[in-house]
Amino acid sequence: MELNIPIEDPSKRMVLFGPHDENLRLIRSALEVRITARDSTIKISGRNSAVSKAAEVINLLQQRLRKVDRLGADDVADAIAEASREQDSVPDGAIPVYSSVGAIVPRTTGQQAYVDAIRKNDLTVCVGPAGTGKTYLAVALAVSMLRARTIKRIVLVRPAVEAGEKLGYLPGDMQAKVNPYLRPLFDAMHDMMSFDQIRGFMQNDVIEVIPLAFMRGRTLNSAAIILDEAQNTTVLQMLMFLTRLGHHSKMIVTGDDSQIDLDKNQKSGMIDAMERLQRIEGIAIVRLRQRDIVRHRLVQDIVEAYGNGAIDGR
Repeated sequence: MELNIPIEDPSKRMVLFGPHDENLRLIRSALEVRITARDSTIKISGRNSAVSKAAEVINLLQQRLRKVDRLGADDVADAIAEASREQDSVPDGAIPVYSSVGAIVPRTTGQQAYVDAIRKNDLTVCVGPAGTGKTYLAVALAVSMLRARTIKRIVLVRPAVEAGEKLGYLPGDMQAKVNPYLRPLFDAMHDMMSFDQIRGFMQNDVIEVIPLAFMRGRTLNSAAIILDEAQNTTVLQMLMFLTRLGHHSKMIVTGDDSQIDLDKNQKSGMIDAMERLQRIEGIAIVRLRQRDIVRHRLVQDIVEAYGNGAIDGR
Protein backbone atom coordinates (compact mmCIF):
# COMPACT_ATOMS: atom_id res chain seq x y z
CA MET A 1 0.00 0.00 0.00
CA GLU A 2 1.14 3.53 -0.74
CA LEU A 3 -0.19 6.88 0.49
CA ASN A 4 0.74 10.47 -0.28
CA ILE A 5 0.08 12.92 2.57
CA PRO A 6 0.21 16.67 1.92
CA ILE A 7 2.21 18.81 4.35
CA GLU A 8 -0.26 21.32 5.76
CA ASP A 9 2.24 24.09 6.57
CA PRO A 10 5.45 23.94 4.49
CA SER A 11 7.06 26.49 6.84
CA LYS A 12 6.96 23.80 9.57
CA ARG A 13 8.33 21.03 7.37
CA MET A 14 11.66 20.83 9.22
CA VAL A 15 9.92 20.81 12.60
CA LEU A 16 7.63 18.00 11.44
CA PHE A 17 10.56 15.93 10.16
CA GLY A 18 12.76 16.64 13.20
CA PRO A 19 16.51 17.35 13.32
CA HIS A 20 18.18 15.31 10.57
CA ASP A 21 14.75 13.70 9.88
CA GLU A 22 14.80 12.09 13.32
CA ASN A 23 10.98 12.09 13.64
CA LEU A 24 10.58 10.30 10.33
CA ARG A 25 13.20 7.75 11.36
CA LEU A 26 11.31 7.05 14.59
CA ILE A 27 8.11 6.41 12.61
CA ARG A 28 9.93 4.20 10.09
CA SER A 29 11.52 2.13 12.84
CA ALA A 30 8.42 1.76 15.00
CA LEU A 31 5.98 0.89 12.20
CA GLU A 32 8.33 -0.70 9.63
CA VAL A 33 7.29 1.52 6.74
CA ARG A 34 9.17 3.40 4.04
CA ILE A 35 8.86 7.19 4.17
CA THR A 36 10.14 9.65 1.61
CA ALA A 37 9.48 13.37 1.39
CA ARG A 38 9.48 15.61 -1.64
CA ASP A 39 8.36 19.23 -1.83
CA SER A 40 5.05 19.44 0.05
CA THR A 41 4.23 15.73 0.19
CA ILE A 42 5.16 12.77 2.39
CA LYS A 43 5.01 9.36 0.69
CA ILE A 44 4.46 6.29 2.89
CA SER A 45 4.58 2.71 1.62
CA GLY A 46 4.49 -0.75 3.19
CA ARG A 47 1.90 -3.12 4.64
CA ASN A 48 -1.66 -1.75 4.65
CA SER A 49 -2.07 -1.63 8.43
CA ALA A 50 1.40 -0.13 8.98
CA VAL A 51 0.88 2.55 6.32
CA SER A 52 -2.48 3.48 7.87
CA LYS A 53 -0.86 3.85 11.29
CA ALA A 54 2.02 5.91 9.92
CA ALA A 55 -0.41 8.19 8.06
CA GLU A 56 -2.36 8.71 11.28
CA VAL A 57 0.88 9.54 13.13
CA ILE A 58 1.79 12.20 10.55
CA ASN A 59 -1.71 13.65 10.79
CA LEU A 60 -1.61 13.73 14.59
CA LEU A 61 1.74 15.53 14.49
CA GLN A 62 0.43 18.04 11.98
CA GLN A 63 -2.58 18.67 14.21
CA ARG A 64 -0.21 19.36 17.11
CA LEU A 65 1.84 21.75 14.99
CA ARG A 66 -1.25 23.90 14.50
CA LYS A 67 -0.96 24.80 18.19
CA VAL A 68 2.79 24.63 18.89
CA ASP A 69 6.04 25.31 17.04
CA ARG A 70 8.13 22.41 18.38
CA LEU A 71 7.97 18.62 18.42
CA GLY A 72 10.00 16.29 20.61
CA ALA A 73 10.63 12.56 20.60
CA ASP A 74 7.93 12.18 23.27
CA ASP A 75 5.37 13.82 20.97
CA VAL A 76 6.24 11.36 18.21
CA ALA A 77 6.07 8.39 20.60
CA ASP A 78 2.67 9.53 21.90
CA ALA A 79 1.35 9.89 18.35
CA ILE A 80 2.60 6.40 17.42
CA ALA A 81 0.92 4.93 20.50
CA GLU A 82 -2.37 6.74 19.83
CA ALA A 83 -2.43 5.79 16.14
CA SER A 84 -1.65 2.16 16.97
CA ARG A 85 -4.50 1.96 19.49
CA GLU A 86 -6.96 3.41 17.00
CA GLN A 87 -5.85 1.36 14.01
CA ASP A 88 -5.59 -1.91 15.95
CA SER A 89 -9.31 -1.65 16.74
CA VAL A 90 -10.07 -1.85 12.99
CA PRO A 91 -10.01 -5.31 11.32
CA ASP A 92 -7.17 -5.83 8.85
CA GLY A 93 -8.26 -4.81 5.36
CA ALA A 94 -11.21 -2.78 6.66
CA ILE A 95 -11.97 0.80 5.68
CA PRO A 96 -12.28 3.09 8.73
CA VAL A 97 -14.95 5.80 8.42
CA TYR A 98 -16.49 8.41 10.72
CA SER A 99 -19.71 6.68 11.72
CA SER A 100 -20.43 4.43 14.69
CA VAL A 101 -20.15 1.51 12.27
CA GLY A 102 -16.42 2.11 12.69
CA ALA A 103 -15.18 0.38 9.56
CA ILE A 104 -16.43 -1.12 6.32
CA VAL A 105 -15.08 -4.50 5.26
CA PRO A 106 -15.02 -5.78 1.65
CA ARG A 107 -17.19 -8.90 1.56
CA THR A 108 -15.97 -10.70 -1.56
CA THR A 109 -12.61 -11.32 -3.20
CA GLY A 110 -13.68 -9.08 -6.07
CA GLN A 111 -14.50 -6.24 -3.70
CA GLN A 112 -11.14 -6.67 -1.94
CA ALA A 113 -9.33 -6.52 -5.30
CA TYR A 114 -11.27 -3.33 -6.09
CA VAL A 115 -10.30 -1.72 -2.77
CA ASP A 116 -6.65 -2.74 -3.26
CA ALA A 117 -6.67 -1.25 -6.77
CA ILE A 118 -7.94 2.11 -5.50
CA ARG A 119 -5.32 2.19 -2.77
CA LYS A 120 -2.53 1.37 -5.19
CA ASN A 121 -3.48 3.48 -8.23
CA ASP A 122 -4.33 7.14 -8.84
CA LEU A 123 -7.11 6.24 -11.31
CA THR A 124 -9.40 3.22 -11.00
CA VAL A 125 -12.27 2.27 -13.32
CA CYS A 126 -14.72 -0.25 -11.86
CA VAL A 127 -17.48 -1.90 -13.90
CA GLY A 128 -20.09 -4.31 -12.60
CA PRO A 129 -23.78 -5.04 -12.08
CA ALA A 130 -26.06 -3.44 -9.51
CA GLY A 131 -25.38 -4.37 -5.90
CA THR A 132 -21.65 -5.09 -6.17
CA GLY A 133 -20.64 -2.11 -4.02
CA LYS A 134 -18.93 -0.09 -6.78
CA THR A 135 -20.13 3.27 -5.52
CA TYR A 136 -20.38 2.35 -1.85
CA LEU A 137 -16.77 1.20 -1.52
CA ALA A 138 -15.49 4.16 -3.55
CA VAL A 139 -17.27 6.58 -1.22
CA ALA A 140 -16.03 4.62 1.83
CA LEU A 141 -12.42 4.90 0.70
CA ALA A 142 -12.84 8.60 -0.03
CA VAL A 143 -14.30 9.19 3.44
CA SER A 144 -11.49 7.13 4.97
CA MET A 145 -8.85 9.21 3.18
CA LEU A 146 -10.55 12.39 4.34
CA ARG A 147 -10.61 11.05 7.91
CA ALA A 148 -6.88 10.24 7.66
CA ARG A 149 -6.23 13.67 6.10
CA THR A 150 -4.45 12.16 3.10
CA ILE A 151 -6.83 14.26 0.98
CA LYS A 152 -8.43 17.63 1.66
CA ARG A 153 -11.77 17.19 -0.13
CA ILE A 154 -14.18 14.77 -1.78
CA VAL A 155 -15.88 15.51 -5.10
CA LEU A 156 -18.79 13.25 -6.08
CA VAL A 157 -19.95 13.50 -9.69
CA ARG A 158 -22.79 12.04 -11.76
CA PRO A 159 -24.06 12.58 -15.31
CA ALA A 160 -27.70 13.74 -15.19
CA VAL A 161 -29.06 11.75 -18.13
CA GLU A 162 -30.71 8.70 -16.58
CA ALA A 163 -34.25 9.99 -17.09
CA GLY A 164 -33.58 11.16 -20.64
CA GLU A 165 -34.58 14.72 -19.65
CA LYS A 166 -32.85 18.08 -19.91
CA LEU A 167 -32.17 19.69 -16.52
CA GLY A 168 -33.68 22.95 -17.72
CA TYR A 169 -37.10 21.33 -18.06
CA LEU A 170 -37.16 20.08 -14.48
CA PRO A 171 -38.87 22.18 -11.79
CA GLY A 172 -37.04 24.06 -9.01
CA ASP A 173 -33.62 25.64 -8.62
CA MET A 174 -30.41 23.89 -9.66
CA GLN A 175 -30.04 22.03 -6.35
CA ALA A 176 -33.58 20.68 -6.70
CA LYS A 177 -32.92 19.70 -10.30
CA VAL A 178 -29.80 17.64 -9.57
CA ASN A 179 -30.74 16.11 -6.20
CA PRO A 180 -32.55 13.07 -7.71
CA TYR A 181 -29.43 12.17 -9.71
CA LEU A 182 -27.07 12.59 -6.76
CA ARG A 183 -29.24 10.87 -4.13
CA PRO A 184 -27.41 7.48 -4.31
CA LEU A 185 -24.12 9.20 -3.43
CA PHE A 186 -25.72 10.88 -0.42
CA ASP A 187 -27.25 7.56 0.66
CA ALA A 188 -23.84 5.90 0.73
CA MET A 189 -22.28 8.78 2.61
CA HIS A 190 -25.01 8.79 5.29
CA ASP A 191 -23.82 5.32 6.34
CA MET A 192 -20.33 6.69 6.97
CA MET A 193 -20.79 9.98 8.80
CA SER A 194 -23.49 11.87 10.64
CA PHE A 195 -25.89 14.31 9.00
CA ASP A 196 -24.24 17.21 10.84
CA GLN A 197 -20.78 16.15 9.60
CA ILE A 198 -21.99 15.96 6.00
CA ARG A 199 -23.71 19.33 6.25
CA GLY A 200 -20.64 20.95 7.80
CA PHE A 201 -18.29 19.48 5.21
CA MET A 202 -20.56 20.60 2.36
CA GLN A 203 -20.90 24.13 3.74
CA ASN A 204 -17.09 24.37 3.81
CA ASP A 205 -16.68 22.80 0.34
CA VAL A 206 -14.82 19.82 1.82
CA ILE A 207 -17.49 17.62 0.22
CA GLU A 208 -18.91 18.65 -3.13
CA VAL A 209 -21.65 16.75 -4.96
CA ILE A 210 -22.21 18.02 -8.49
CA PRO A 211 -23.44 17.01 -11.95
CA LEU A 212 -20.77 16.17 -14.50
CA ALA A 213 -21.34 19.31 -16.59
CA PHE A 214 -20.11 21.45 -13.69
CA MET A 215 -16.63 19.86 -13.83
CA ARG A 216 -15.49 21.66 -16.96
CA GLY A 217 -12.42 23.87 -16.56
CA ARG A 218 -11.44 22.63 -13.09
CA THR A 219 -8.28 20.98 -11.74
CA LEU A 220 -8.67 19.12 -8.44
CA ASN A 221 -5.62 18.68 -6.20
CA SER A 222 -5.48 16.64 -2.96
CA ALA A 223 -8.94 15.25 -3.60
CA ALA A 224 -10.84 12.00 -4.03
CA ILE A 225 -12.94 12.42 -7.17
CA ILE A 226 -15.67 9.84 -7.88
CA LEU A 227 -17.66 9.64 -11.11
CA ASP A 228 -20.72 7.43 -10.63
CA GLU A 229 -22.96 6.00 -13.41
CA ALA A 230 -20.09 6.61 -15.82
CA GLN A 231 -21.63 4.36 -18.48
CA ASN A 232 -23.85 7.36 -19.30
CA THR A 233 -21.01 9.69 -20.24
CA THR A 234 -20.06 10.42 -23.82
CA VAL A 235 -16.47 10.01 -24.97
CA LEU A 236 -15.86 13.78 -24.82
CA GLN A 237 -17.44 14.04 -21.37
CA MET A 238 -15.20 11.25 -20.09
CA LEU A 239 -12.11 12.94 -21.52
CA MET A 240 -13.15 16.18 -19.86
CA PHE A 241 -13.64 14.42 -16.52
CA LEU A 242 -10.41 12.41 -16.58
CA THR A 243 -8.33 15.51 -17.29
CA ARG A 244 -9.58 17.16 -14.06
CA LEU A 245 -7.18 14.94 -12.06
CA GLY A 246 -4.71 17.06 -10.10
CA HIS A 247 -1.68 16.41 -7.89
CA HIS A 248 -2.01 14.10 -4.86
CA SER A 249 -5.53 13.06 -5.92
CA LYS A 250 -7.31 9.80 -6.55
CA MET A 251 -9.99 9.39 -9.19
CA ILE A 252 -12.53 6.56 -9.21
CA VAL A 253 -14.89 5.87 -12.12
CA THR A 254 -17.79 3.46 -11.59
CA GLY A 255 -20.51 2.18 -13.88
CA ASP A 256 -22.63 -0.70 -15.15
CA ASP A 257 -22.18 -1.40 -18.86
CA SER A 258 -25.51 -3.26 -18.95
CA GLN A 259 -27.43 -0.06 -18.12
CA ILE A 260 -26.39 2.47 -20.75
CA ASP A 261 -28.98 5.24 -21.27
CA LEU A 262 -27.25 7.09 -24.08
CA ASP A 263 -28.68 7.33 -27.58
CA LYS A 264 -27.87 4.21 -29.56
CA ASN A 265 -25.57 6.13 -31.91
CA GLN A 266 -23.40 7.34 -29.00
CA LYS A 267 -20.55 5.27 -27.59
CA SER A 268 -20.24 5.14 -23.82
CA GLY A 269 -17.29 7.18 -22.61
CA MET A 270 -16.66 4.59 -19.89
CA ILE A 271 -16.34 1.72 -22.38
CA ASP A 272 -14.15 3.87 -24.62
CA ALA A 273 -11.90 4.78 -21.67
CA MET A 274 -11.51 1.14 -20.64
CA GLU A 275 -10.28 0.32 -24.14
CA ARG A 276 -7.88 3.25 -24.32
CA LEU A 277 -6.42 3.21 -20.80
CA GLN A 278 -6.01 -0.47 -19.98
CA ARG A 279 -2.23 -0.56 -20.52
CA ILE A 280 -1.26 2.67 -18.76
CA GLU A 281 0.71 2.30 -15.53
CA GLY A 282 -1.04 3.83 -12.54
CA ILE A 283 -4.51 3.09 -13.95
CA ALA A 284 -6.47 0.03 -12.80
CA ILE A 285 -9.54 -1.44 -14.51
CA VAL A 286 -11.60 -3.74 -12.30
CA ARG A 287 -14.67 -5.77 -13.25
CA LEU A 288 -16.99 -7.00 -10.51
CA ARG A 289 -19.24 -9.99 -11.25
CA GLN A 290 -22.60 -11.34 -10.14
CA ARG A 291 -20.82 -13.25 -7.37
CA ASP A 292 -19.78 -9.87 -5.89
CA ILE A 293 -23.39 -8.72 -5.40
CA VAL A 294 -23.93 -8.08 -1.69
CA ARG A 295 -27.47 -6.67 -1.62
CA HIS A 296 -30.53 -8.81 -0.87
CA ARG A 297 -29.95 -12.39 -2.03
CA LEU A 298 -32.65 -11.99 -4.72
CA VAL A 299 -30.71 -9.19 -6.47
CA GLN A 300 -28.13 -11.70 -7.73
CA ASP A 301 -30.89 -13.91 -9.13
CA ILE A 302 -32.64 -10.92 -10.72
CA VAL A 303 -29.45 -9.73 -12.41
CA GLU A 304 -28.81 -13.24 -13.71
CA ALA A 305 -32.39 -13.60 -14.99
CA TYR A 306 -32.24 -10.36 -16.95
CA GLY A 307 -28.75 -11.13 -18.18
CA ASN A 308 -29.87 -14.39 -19.83
CA GLY A 309 -31.94 -12.71 -22.52
CA ALA A 310 -31.72 -9.61 -24.67
CA ILE A 311 -33.77 -6.63 -23.55
CA ASP A 312 -35.01 -4.22 -26.20
CA GLY A 313 -35.27 -0.61 -25.07
CA ARG A 314 -34.16 1.26 -22.01
